Amino acid sequence: MPEIKQKHSQLFNNYTYEQKEQLYEALSEFFSENKRQLLDQNIQNRTKHITLVMEDIFQSQNASAVLRTADCFGIQDVHIIENQYEYTLNPDVALGSSKWVNYYRYNKKDENNTLLAYEDLRKKGYKIIATLPHENDVMLQDLDISQPIALVFGTEKTGLTETAIKNADAFVKIPMYGFTESFNISVSAALCSFYLTEKMRNTSGLDWKLTANQQIEQKLYWARQIVREADKIMKKLVEDMNLPALQF
Repeated sequence: MPEIKQKHSQLFNNYTYEQKEQLYEALSEFFSENKRQLLDQNIQNRTKHITLVMEDIFQSQNASAVLRTADCFGIQDVHIIENQYEYTLNPDVALGSSKWVNYYRYNKKDENNTLLAYEDLRKKGYKIIATLPHENDVMLQDLDISQPIALVFGTEKTGLTETAIKNADAFVKIPMYGFTESFNISVSAALCSFYLTEKMRNTSGLDWKLTANQQIEQKLYWARQIVREADKIMKKLVEDMNLPALQF
């Protein structure tokens, strides 16, 4: 994962919300008003209530298509488990979506990265949902989304590992009416993302949007993707505005 993705949230440890907002306002002067309006518009539709998890997806086009799907449906975070296969971004498929989606990679050597990912997700309040037919599964349309959910997808060849299945909290399957027994991983992710984000947005009283603090940090991250030499500019802005030093 690029360093900017790993350390972005740590940059502003000493900042109040107002100081982050002040820095963003200054940094946004370095890109167009049209781009600024687009960021303001899209941030209102982003969510962490639903997140996508990929376990050992070895085909770069499929993994990259999931990133693109997440961006299209406003899912802000994607988690990538790398026990056997290293994630490789396919730019022809991702089409720049990696700039707008936060993706987290679990790839420690000599560790079961599936368990590490599950532990991290549970600490963040997610219920782990394995996407596969199971004796205790529910249909996609019946899945409870009252709490944040992490949808876990496995490889097309072998599916989810036994560890991923045994340690999941629940199971979901997509209804199918043909002879073929499964969807392509990227199609499965797209179908689940579309249906569940629509259900989420239409569920009265569900608090699915990013918090104000998450929104401003995300917009700062996006601004860093847009502005050339953004970190150099931010350092100068921080000095000129007498803000706390950034934690690069």
